[in-house]
Amino acid sequence: MKNITLTVDEDVLGEVRRYAARHNTSVNAIVRQHLARIARNENRARAAMRELREMSDRSNADVGPITWTRDELYDR
Repeated sequence: MKNITLTVDEDVLGEVRRYAARHNTSVNAIVRQHLARIARNENRARAAMRELREMSDRSNADVGPITWTRDELYDR
């Protein structure tokens, strides 16, 4: 595990320390959990985009010719 140094506003740190105490945890654990969540979400988003592109590449769907106008769609 790596150590990092953060600069945090004193008021924010005070609130987070109180939050940590109420939830029987530490500021360090809260920061670790949030960073891990960000990393997981980024990985999931990349995997989803990759899967979507792969599905698109495998698709045989054909949209066909456009037979309508914008005005017809919105019936103005």
